[in-house]
Amino acid sequence: MLKIYAYKNCDTCRKALKWLKANDVAFEEIAIRETPPSVAELKTMLAAYDGELRRLFNTSGGDYKALGMKDKLPGMGEAEVFKLLASNGNLVKRPFLIGDGVALVGFKEPEWEQAF
Repeated sequence: MLKIYAYKNCDTCRKALKWLKANDVAFEEIAIRETPPSVAELKTMLAAYDGELRRLFNTSGGDYKALGMKDKLPGMGEAEVFKLLASNGNLVKRPFLIGDGVALVGFKEPEWEQAF
């Protein structure tokens, strides 16, 4: 079963959910702020994005900016990054869709069409 971590007030998340429903894709919706992705899911997503840690972050979010992640991230190890993301859903790029051979962050319709 696919899991989509989303935030209810996020327009991009709403578009992704609408797309999944319109394409009859079964999924479980999880509130990303309350229940961030697990370390195992983050590792899977990182592998799907060729090890680019920055791709896992919501770089336009307030928490990212408040924590100074732009400057901190280059010096952080994977374990530290995973621990941080798994404990703060506001830092995770959303929507975060994972499961059954699919691993996508953000919503770009052509990417999603290709994945399905």
